[in-house]
Amino acid sequence: MTTVEAPDAFVGSRRLRAAGWALHFYTASGTVLALLAVIAAIQGDTVRALWILLAALVVDGTDGMLARRLRVKETIPGFDGARLDDIVDYVTYAFVPMLLLWTGNYLPAGAWGAVLAAIPLIASSFQFCRTNAKTDDHYFLGFPSYWNVVAFYAVVLGLSPAMTATILVACAVLVFVPIKYIYPSRTTALRALNLTLAAVWLALYAVILIGLPDPSWLAVGLSLAYLAYYVVASIYLTISKQVATMARAGQPASPH
Repeated sequence: MTTVEAPDAFVGSRRLRAAGWALHFYTASGTVLALLAVIAAIQGDTVRALWILLAALVVDGTDGMLARRLRVKETIPGFDGARLDDIVDYVTYAFVPMLLLWTGNYLPAGAWGAVLAAIPLIASSFQFCRTNAKTDDHYFLGFPSYWNVVAFYAVVLGLSPAMTATILVACAVLVFVPIKYIYPSRTTALRALNLTLAAVWLALYAVILIGLPDPSWLAVGLSLAYLAYYVVASIYLTISKQVATMARAGQPASPH
């Protein structure tokens, strides 16, 4: 016997599917932003490229929450939104930032610069293909390919090519070190605080860009303080979980 869907339910599900497709287009717009950032970088307009990467950050920071609210996995089961998100993230978080650093002369000249640009791209290629890159308890495992953040501070702080290269290599190594990094929109521990601080950091990013080439050093300092918090909190939560797991493993089995 075939169940007939009620008219109201049909209209509701149709609206949800339409909203879901609109959301997928919203996520996919990140690839267009990436193209615009590439054009800006090639034209030598580094600040415009950073503004565009900020827009990409906003899209990436909001599309996941909207997807869960709209239940896109249920309403559009034949479309892999997570894969789309990974494609967009790789382009905007890894490829474009490396191009920006290269065209802006923030990397050593010649072959060494090309090698240093390739290292994060290869590391992130492995990161994005690991099945445990996003853990079941909603953390990023290993440095989460925030190369756009590295590029941002290389420009804002005017880092030398040698300093930028050192940071790139260190972060590429950290991709493979099993530290759990906070996923601001999903990690349950300190979630409200993490969301608030992430939003404040995005606002500080904009304030800093507005002030270039003479940014507000108060804004720069506060934004760096957030990065310090993010790293320290991630390491603390990683160690805490490991200690809790070992403690549970060492407890004798309760009698039945």
